[in-house]
Amino acid sequence: MGKEKALEDRGQNIQVFVRCRPLNQAEKNVKAFSIVDITSHREMVVKEKPHTNLTKSYQFDRVFGPKSQQLDVYRAVVEPLIEQVMMGYNCTVFAYGQTGTGKTFTMEGGEMRNEAGISWDSDPTSGIIPRALAQIFDTLREQSDSLEYSVRVSFLELYNEEIFDLLSANDDTSRLRLYEDATRKGSVIIQGLEEVQVHSKSEVYNILEKGSDKRKTAETFMNAQSSRSHTVFTVTVHIKEASMMGEEVLRIGKLNLVDLAGSENVGRSGAKDARAREAGNINQSLLTLGRVISCLVERAPHIPYRESKLTRLLQDSLGGRTKTSIIATVSPATINLEETLSTLDYAYRARNITNRP
Repeated sequence: MGKEKALEDRGQNIQVFVRCRPLNQAEKNVKAFSIVDITSHREMVVKEKPHTNLTKSYQFDRVFGPKSQQLDVYRAVVEPLIEQVMMGYNCTVFAYGQTGTGKTFTMEGGEMRNEAGISWDSDPTSGIIPRALAQIFDTLREQSDSLEYSVRVSFLELYNEEIFDLLSANDDTSRLRLYEDATRKGSVIIQGLEEVQVHSKSEVYNILEKGSDKRKTAETFMNAQSSRSHTVFTVTVHIKEASMMGEEVLRIGKLNLVDLAGSENVGRSGAKDARAREAGNINQSLLTLGRVISCLVERAPHIPYRESKLTRLLQDSLGGRTKTSIIATVSPATINLEETLSTLDYAYRARNITNRP
């Protein structure tokens, strides 16, 4: 027992995964070629200058190449976490990377669901959120004879340092306030955030549609469908069961699925004026996230969580009492070399953060 406790106190490093998408049409049109080589399922090598032999190699918990399928990513990254959620742990997965590298595709997916006869359930492109909820419901149903349960979801957007509820009525654009949770150090409470109870997988897909439609998107050069905000989709599972002694035991597990805004620099994104200011805000929160990661890795006495709402929201997931995984998404193209190296450096540093779930 003492040994187990010691292991638990030692903490766990954040797990970091990298996914490289195939070259897209825009990149092929400008004759860009791939500078990324995946040498094993744990290593990625990048050419630092296109026409030289200078390379930089990175090791991660798992690397997914351009041919990887949504199911592969889900099985490696999220499937093991669902069991932890059922045991009452808090788990977080967040996608980080340049706009257009596949963050929202990895998190939500569902590109084929508009085709006749295909639903989220049967769509091979379905992402992490629908698959996670499907697995949660399947697991609960298998055990439903011996326990009572409820599943609630919330979906928020952080845009220009303001928090919006993606599940409230479409015409509701009120900004939500963030408070420290007095009962749990490092946790926050979002006043007025709607938590919707869900009873089946199919309801989840409607909720995802509703939230995605309300999310703020506008074009930048990087991506015609560019998402310029951070989103956090949270699933809370309450499980009540009778213990061997006949007492009731309540377990509450949480899964936070975070889709961060694009990490590219303002100049390259083609953002103008108000949009550039907004890109500055997006970058500000990502820069703060970067500083928080650096401080945690260096075990600095002060961690600047309070400098952005994003880091306050993620405080529990970074160096807190949560099991956390990061999926960094990159483009293999020569024209995105700078951004790809920046994303990989960021992700590589994050591997050294220790959480204590």
